[in-house]
Amino acid sequence: MEELKVSSDALFILLGAIMVLAMHAGFAFLELGTVRKKNQVNALVKILSDFSVSTIAYFFIGYGIAYGMHFFDGAETLAQKNGYDLVKFFFLLTFAAAIPAIVSGGIAERAKFNPQLAATFLLVGFVYPFFEGIAWNGAYGVQDWLAASFGAGFHDFAGSVVVHAVGGWIGLAAVLLLGARHGRYTKEGRISAHPPSSIPFLALGAWILTVGWFGFNVMSAQTITGISGLVAVNSLMAMVGGTLTALWMGKNDPGFVHNGPLAGLVAVCAGSDLMHPIGALVVGGVAGALFVVMFTLTQNRWKIDDVLGVWPLHGLCGAWGGIAAGIFGLQALGGRGGVSFMSQLVGTLMGVGIALIGGFIVYGVIKKIVGLRLDQEEEFNGADLSIHKISATPERESGW
Repeated sequence: MEELKVSSDALFILLGAIMVLAMHAGFAFLELGTVRKKNQVNALVKILSDFSVSTIAYFFIGYGIAYGMHFFDGAETLAQKNGYDLVKFFFLLTFAAAIPAIVSGGIAERAKFNPQLAATFLLVGFVYPFFEGIAWNGAYGVQDWLAASFGAGFHDFAGSVVVHAVGGWIGLAAVLLLGARHGRYTKEGRISAHPPSSIPFLALGAWILTVGWFGFNVMSAQTITGISGLVAVNSLMAMVGGTLTALWMGKNDPGFVHNGPLAGLVAVCAGSDLMHPIGALVVGGVAGALFVVMFTLTQNRWKIDDVLGVWPLHGLCGAWGGIAAGIFGLQALGGRGGVSFMSQLVGTLMGVGIALIGGFIVYGVIKKIVGLRLDQEEEFNGADLSIHKISATPERESGW
């Protein structure tokens, strides 16, 4: 019986890993549909390359920092418990690799390719697992301190803060260090429109992410006995809340409509196992509104050229989700309890701080040593210019 449970758990978390892996196709198509046509190839190659570099960084460094484990034993040892520890690594890797995938959307269309791969290695190898270990493995005694001080530790069931807020605030640091795309803002303060190249591709990316998110959230239980229909329905309600408020406040704009469900899903991750479905609907609705308002402010008033709006979508909605778990998770508001508002606030602020500091250090050092962005001519011709140069050579052209 025990052997059956172990094998079921291994299969359960493997299916979750596959669903979240599929979400990276969603990141790729969301960026592909948003950037200008000349940068579409770059978006596709970048997401796949970032995932591969993330795997190396997390396997050899990051997973050990977060959980104190390594994979240098023999294959016979690693195969124990049906290889459950290995597929758990695979599942958590797909979360870690979301960090550069998130950042990628913010820095699109003017960032150098190889420096971004270097940043990916450092972020997934060191910055992300540092906070992951604090939040999900009780590292450095922070969770014990929060529990002793406020009655409960920091709760983030599926990564509103650990994954999304951290990725979004790292993205903000990268965007600020890069600066705006050439021609995006004129000296007179006007904005040059850079409309999405393909709404259908943007929508496809959003749908892939939305479907995969049910693996992202539900399978965060990590065992078959921990699975909860409450997590699934809360994810659904938050998705719907985000969609409808983005539809209304975005005045039917398709870009806002398709980012609305993502905003809701980002926000509900932290407390999806605690909230009542009506609470999840409210949390998602607030997130959808937050994305529309803050995306408009960052682009139009503050002149922050965050191409896909990763800071509003992931950074702000993720932080809202972390705090919201301490509100709508309370029994007084229909939640299951066992959560503290102050712990959620402190844990969220800690995640934001680590992300901002880590982002500025990683991208600041890379900017100083090798530079972050393309020169004006390269940017004008497209961020994927070097890729086109390779694929368009006469001897290879007929092979594609």
